[in-house]
Amino acid sequence: MAVVTYREALTQALREEMRRDDRVLIMGEDVVDYGGAYGVTRGLAQEFGEKRVKDTPIAEGGIVGVAVGCAMGGLRPVAELMTINFALLAADQIINHAAKVRYMFGGQTSAPLVIRAVGGAGAQLAATHSQNLEVMFAHVPGLKVVTPATPRDAKGLLKAAIRDEDPVLFVEHALLYGTKGEVPEGEYTIPLGKAEVKREGKDLTILAYSRMTLVALEAANRLSSDGLEAVVIDLRTLRPLDLETIVSSVKKTNRAMIVEEDWRSFGVGAEISSRIMEMAFDYLDAPVQRVAAQEVPVPYSRKLEQRALPRVEDVIRAAKGMLVPA
Repeated sequence: MAVVTYREALTQALREEMRRDDRVLIMGEDVVDYGGAYGVTRGLAQEFGEKRVKDTPIAEGGIVGVAVGCAMGGLRPVAELMTINFALLAADQIINHAAKVRYMFGGQTSAPLVIRAVGGAGAQLAATHSQNLEVMFAHVPGLKVVTPATPRDAKGLLKAAIRDEDPVLFVEHALLYGTKGEVPEGEYTIPLGKAEVKREGKDLTILAYSRMTLVALEAANRLSSDGLEAVVIDLRTLRPLDLETIVSSVKKTNRAMIVEEDWRSFGVGAEISSRIMEMAFDYLDAPVQRVAAQEVPVPYSRKLEQRALPRVEDVIRAAKGMLVPA
C-alpha cells in the first residue's frame, strides 16, 4: 500500500469518483484555482473542467441550497464548506431540506449529496472558527455524519459517501490533512456506519473519532508500558452509530471511556454513555468516563487553546483512575 497524506487520500477519492461517475461535481469557495481552503480539490478543475468543479460566492446557504437542488435533479454534488462553523449559515438547507426530502416526498426523490466541512481546533483560529459542531448535525434523522481519522478511512469513507443515496456531512479535522498513512492502491470503499477496532486490548474500551482517535491510540500505547491494555475503537461514523461494535467491546472489557474534542455537555460522549448504560449496564465494573474539551469557547492563545482541548495525559489519567485502585 502507498503511504499518502490525509489530504492526498481525499483528493484521490474525489478524482476516482469523478472519473467513475460523470454525475459527480464539486462546488465551493475557491475550489478551482486555489484548490479549496485546504488544497483538497487542487488540480481537479484542470482535469474535469469548470462545469464539474465550480467556484461559488461566499454564501454557504447558496452553496448547499444549489447542491440540494442538483442532487434532487439526479446529480451527485460534493459541496465544500471552508469550515463546519459556516455550516450554521446553511443549517436550514442541511437540516430542513437535505435531511428531509426523502421522507417528506415519500421516497419519490432524495438528496444524495456530500457536504465536506473542516472541523476541529488546535490551529489558533479562535472561538468562532474552531468548533466541533458535528454532534448538532448527528442529532438530525435523515442526515449521515462521517468523521474519518486516517488517510485510509478518509478515502474509503468519502467514496462510499458520494455513492450513498442519503445526504452525508463529511467532517475533516483541520489538523489531520498533513498526517500520513497507508492507503490501498486498488478500488475500495468503507461502509458508512461501521466502527473499527484500531487497537486490541482487555482492560478498557476507549471510543473516539476524528483526531481524538490518534490521541486515544497514543494514550493506549503509553498505558501498555504500565501493563494496562486498552481497546481503541474509531467510531468513524456518528450517524449511523455502530452500537454493535461498541457494546460488544464493553461487554468484554467491562469498562468504557469516550474521548471527544467537542464539549462534554450534551456531546457525542453523553449519547454513547447513555446507550452503553441502556445496553450493557450489567457488564460495567466502573462508571463510563468521558474526556472532552473544556466548557469554554476555544481560546486564540496557543497555550490556552492546548489546555482547553483533550490531551494524551488527560486520557491516561482518566484510564488509570478507572483501572488502578486508589
